[in-house]
Amino acid sequence: MLSSDDFSTYVADLLNGTYDCVDRISLRGYFPLGQTSGGLLTWWNKLFPNTELNEQRLRKLAGDFARRVQAYARKHKIALRYFPIGDKTKHVEAEKLRPTDPQYRGVFAIFVARAPALVWQAKANRDGKLVLRRPKSWPLVYHYHFHIVDPQWGHLTIKMSGHPPFGLQISLNGHEWVQRQAQKQAISWVKEGNCFVGGSDLASLNRLAQQLDGVRGLARLAQVVDRWVYSACLCFALNREQQQRSEFRYAYSCYQLEYSRNLLFKSARQLDEVYQGLIDRTRRVLDVARLKTIFGRKSRPSKTKARDGRLEKIIDRSVYDLTTFKLHFGKLTLKMYDKGDRVLRVEIVVNNIAELRCGKGMEKLPGMLKRLQEMVVAFLGVVQAAHLSFVDGRQLDALAAPSVRGIKRTAGVDLQKPRMRAVAQAVIALAAQPEGFNAADLAERVRAQQGRAMAAYGDRKAAYDLRKLRGKSLVERIAKTRRYRVRRPGIRTLAALLILREQVIKPVLAGVCRPKRGRPPKNLHPLDAHYQRLQREMLSTFQTLKIAA
Repeated sequence: MLSSDDFSTYVADLLNGTYDCVDRISLRGYFPLGQTSGGLLTWWNKLFPNTELNEQRLRKLAGDFARRVQAYARKHKIALRYFPIGDKTKHVEAEKLRPTDPQYRGVFAIFVARAPALVWQAKANRDGKLVLRRPKSWPLVYHYHFHIVDPQWGHLTIKMSGHPPFGLQISLNGHEWVQRQAQKQAISWVKEGNCFVGGSDLASLNRLAQQLDGVRGLARLAQVVDRWVYSACLCFALNREQQQRSEFRYAYSCYQLEYSRNLLFKSARQLDEVYQGLIDRTRRVLDVARLKTIFGRKSRPSKTKARDGRLEKIIDRSVYDLTTFKLHFGKLTLKMYDKGDRVLRVEIVVNNIAELRCGKGMEKLPGMLKRLQEMVVAFLGVVQAAHLSFVDGRQLDALAAPSVRGIKRTAGVDLQKPRMRAVAQAVIALAAQPEGFNAADLAERVRAQQGRAMAAYGDRKAAYDLRKLRGKSLVERIAKTRRYRVRRPGIRTLAALLILREQVIKPVLAGVCRPKRGRPPKNLHPLDAHYQRLQREMLSTFQTLKIAA
């Protein structure tokens, strides 16, 4: 069952529906025997009995691979292109070459580019014995990107090294699988890029997307991988008889994952009001790493209807403004952005599965997807708590009072002191971190935010300040670890106090005795209008109290 989150529940009356889906799935394939020198030699002896392994024969396998690929591309009139190192336009170029025939199956393009790969060095030592060495820095060798159309998964890519042990990487997209299943079951869908938008049956699409999770989704993934790896890629290095004789079989591990929650609003105006208001309230307290706005990016939309008239696919759609709300935590990226007219997408990107600390094997994919869903829910909870921050009068007085933890007396949280205010800002900035944070993370964030003024702030001071926050139940310790997370009430309280000080008290007091002169601007922001009225009333109050001339 999909877990609900605080933000979606809060805006439920404004939504037409939601759906969760796995986006990009990236797997790495490796031949276990080929990872060690002894294993590689054992495989070679099975593949070529009574044939000595040397550097020339290993290179000949790579040369044969390249010649067979080129011959196959010429024979079947498949596009074969070479790309420079680091070129990131290969997928876009492949989409341009994608066949228009809906019945097409198989390889439709092969791109070649150089990238690092494991290449064994076979040399003889002084005694004339063979020595296999695995270099620490992998050399740049040709990789072959096979772009394939699969009947169930659509466009998938297999990137394979031409040198033994022929390491590979597979990239698939969950949205394409859901789209093809919806088309088979006559479920209405409207797709813009990699997202289902207005006009789609989101409830049915959500049920389809859930089938990619668990054991069934894992079985589907294993089937499509084995369907193409041996028949369309490895066949250029080893034919079917050689694969069986040498017992060449790949093992797979997860490398990258993307998971998204998509909220379809009833109107674009409501989406813009909710999203822009959320950004304005939270981008300062959450310490956004990158906030990017792009205007007028594409031309006007053009649409084509499906043959049966029931399905509609958007080929291109105008994106007049796009705001990306992005937070980086090491190899994890959490981001929120508006997609199309009425869709708000919340996405988590794991650039390296090792960051999840739950193993890399493909059999653990269901657990990984569950972790990603929990992170999305937690992120939305933090954003919602910071957006709807509040504080009452009693909390304001109680925070500064000392607290007792066990038999120890701890100082209170006085946000009038610069150090405690800096700690509160850093704690709110770290609140969205999926794995929590420790004292070292807090100290580093305080130094980064405050610069030279807090350069001497270290781990011990951070640990002491965390004890004070725990005494007020603002922060809690994650069980059996030295990491902490911020409780939702703590986020609301700290965010409210910081916003009150930085956006209400300081600007009003700063201009109360020095009113601006000159002609007011024609287009006055509503917040500036509130400031002006507050400043006039505050000045009158000060004059009544005889503290202003």
